[in-house]
Amino acid sequence: MIHFNSPYIFLCIIVIMKTIKKSKLDYVVAIPSYKRCDEITKKTLPTLKKGKVDKNKIYVFVANKNEAKMYKEKMDSDTYGKIVIGKKGLVQQRRYISQYFPKGKMIVSLDDDITNMVRLTKDDKLKKITNLDTLFKKAFKTLLKKDLYLWGVYPVKNNMFMKRNITTDLRFVIGVCHGYINRHSNDLYPSLKSVSKEDIEQTILFYLKDGGVLRFNDITFTTIFNAPGGLGTDRYQMNKTAQEYICNKYPTIAKPKFRKDGTPEITLNRNPDIP
Repeated sequence: MIHFNSPYIFLCIIVIMKTIKKSKLDYVVAIPSYKRCDEITKKTLPTLKKGKVDKNKIYVFVANKNEAKMYKEKMDSDTYGKIVIGKKGLVQQRRYISQYFPKGKMIVSLDDDITNMVRLTKDDKLKKITNLDTLFKKAFKTLLKKDLYLWGVYPVKNNMFMKRNITTDLRFVIGVCHGYINRHSNDLYPSLKSVSKEDIEQTILFYLKDGGVLRFNDITFTTIFNAPGGLGTDRYQMNKTAQEYICNKYPTIAKPKFRKDGTPEITLNRNPDIP
């Protein structure tokens, strides 16, 4: 007979608790990519490998069979787990990704051209994060602790504006690098009218549903915005259409603004009055 206070039972309890803890942080990485097999091969995939992310966690989502063939021929099989044929269009693809994985799955969504992740140090310098696996697990652990469903990072690589803090009010969670606990909820999927600013609408939708979004203001990434492929380089009309749609639909939350070069942007009310 094994007594409850025996070393065997104690060891079993420790193993079970560790297994439960590990399973709660069992994430996947989803990378939507379109006509950018060179980019993903040279940038995001090797970045994840160097960051100690298990290749079997990594799913590359492409638009069609031809793209899948091209990507398979180009990519290093030691840097990813699976190629999935999803949908054409970023809004459609991100919705497909959510529906592809089961409810409750922890999903890290990354663009295909990330060359590194960096953290703001105590002396206000940016230091490369060497272990991305630990970063992602910590992000989801914090998300669970805050009882929220969407986390993100600082949207611009600029140590002059970054802060060493974590916030849960309404701050933009950029699509380039974010994570979420999956729910198959139609009210969390951005509209096609938000193309080019779908991550802004996604931020708003999660905030409205959960009462907050988590952002690590001391962490950001290195990438090239508006690079060829994907949505293309000429995005003025898409940005204008998305700006008008979002600001009209969420008038107490989103306000229009413009860069000096005329590019349409949106600013968010961090603490809006929600009925």
